[in-house]
Amino acid sequence: MKRLSILFLMALPSIAHANPTISKGEYVFRASDCGACHTAPNGKELAGGVKFPTPLGNIYSTNITPDKTNGIGDWSYNDFVRAVRKGVGKGGRHLYPAMPYPSYVKLSDEDMRALYDYLMNDVKPQAVPNPPSDISWPLSIRWPISVWNAMYTENKRFQPRADQSEQWNRGAYLVQGPGHCGTCHTPRGYGMQEKSFDEQKGSYLSGAQLAGWYAPSLRNLPFSKQETIDLLKKGRSEHKALAGPMDEVVSESTQYLTDQDLDAIATYLADIDGNHHAASAVTQANTRQAKAQNNGEFMYMRYCSTCHGMDGKGNSHVIPPLQGNLTVNSEDPLTLVRVILEGGKTPVTQDHLPYSMPGYQWVLTNKDTADVINYIRTNWGNHAHALTPEDIQNTKDIIKKN
Repeated sequence: MKRLSILFLMALPSIAHANPTISKGEYVFRASDCGACHTAPNGKELAGGVKFPTPLGNIYSTNITPDKTNGIGDWSYNDFVRAVRKGVGKGGRHLYPAMPYPSYVKLSDEDMRALYDYLMNDVKPQAVPNPPSDISWPLSIRWPISVWNAMYTENKRFQPRADQSEQWNRGAYLVQGPGHCGTCHTPRGYGMQEKSFDEQKGSYLSGAQLAGWYAPSLRNLPFSKQETIDLLKKGRSEHKALAGPMDEVVSESTQYLTDQDLDAIATYLADIDGNHHAASAVTQANTRQAKAQNNGEFMYMRYCSTCHGMDGKGNSHVIPPLQGNLTVNSEDPLTLVRVILEGGKTPVTQDHLPYSMPGYQWVLTNKDTADVINYIRTNWGNHAHALTPEDIQNTKDIIKKN
């Protein structure tokens, strides 16, 4: 990181260009996507109870309403800051790192204060107790988390780069800090830690498997800045559509961001280099093999071509094309398999109703699924490696565990 010059007059980024229809605090709350993790399905707003599977057992998000018994109503501002930035709750109890405090440490003081004031003054208290985790003793002992924090987190605030524009730096702040995009899109190490926290390491936002989905690489995105803005604002664009966990990100968070902040995010992501994977001799051999599998083509024509077209080009703004599709060509096919088997829908936003795709698990065998995926992944310029029926079953097992 370059040392800031005395002539570099940019202040530390904060979310200054707030949506005029909501308060500054709610804007920070939306940008930080707090609602998605702290409101359980059919539960009280922000009363916690969302389940997070971990290798040790299930944990549950907590009540962050100003209820003084079950929530954070008796927390001081310093208590709140310590929890959000360091993962240590009131009384010194360590929070599980499912709470993205390794990213929230980068929140500015201005945004932190606004968020605290919003939760304390504008959110309705909910007298909902926090459910205990399913992790049994002694694995439930919390103090080892302090060792994990010392080994794997970076306790440093966001610093703008002097060699980048104000717009780029605001995008970097939103992605690295409140947006905590790396929580899902950055691969994890042996200790389940994010391998990096900013663009200066190649692993940052390079794609990761988490909770039964594959979050693709956001480095060197193969589409325009406007496509990125549209996806974050509406959940779909002319040629792309989002599904799975990104549904909540758009509906609860990014649809509320201003166009300027969305442009800042797109500017930052467009500047991160990625790795291009050329088709290898093995991949080309897989291509020839897949094209020879008439069953895959038959399955595609029967179940997919009505919407996605004979040429895989889809329908602008409605059906995403399969040609050059990021999910289709991903090295990790988990999300692709999951959408084909379970279906998916685009996010619900203030201005757009969702489009849905049905799931085909009820009719496709593992071989059928592998064949149709191989057909899709090796046509129209796509060049991803072929899958086997065993790969499909392994993917089903991963989904079942999550």
